[in-house]
Amino acid sequence: MSIGFIYDGAATYATPDKTMTRSSSPKVLLASFGDGYEQRQADGINSVKETYSLSFINREKVFIDDVVAYLDNLKGTTKFIITIPDTNNTTRTGERDVKVVCVDYNTTFSYDDFYGLTISLRRVFEA
Repeated sequence: MSIGFIYDGAATYATPDKTMTRSSSPKVLLASFGDGYEQRQADGINSVKETYSLSFINREKVFIDDVVAYLDNLKGTTKFIITIPDTNNTTRTGERDVKVVCVDYNTTFSYDDFYGLTISLRRVFEA
């Protein structure tokens, strides 16, 4: 399978542009002491917050409308799975699946029947 996500529940796959980004930020509990020392501890079991940014630039209007309708239907509460590159994954060559929710998405009306779409996703840890 390639990088991206299934957006209609069956077989239609959305492959983002090559500018997909992932941001990671560890959640840390910090205790600072008056003499400059500090103690740090990971906050929780899944202590690295991950966000993803995907873009679909100059795509056909029909494709963008279908993906936007899918995201509208999820309402930012329902998780879905994206496939991302990961060369450390031994179960599937160079890829892994990540559960995410959509934080926000923006449509760009480029020209004629070609639109753009940027999507922000947040990783979730649930069954």
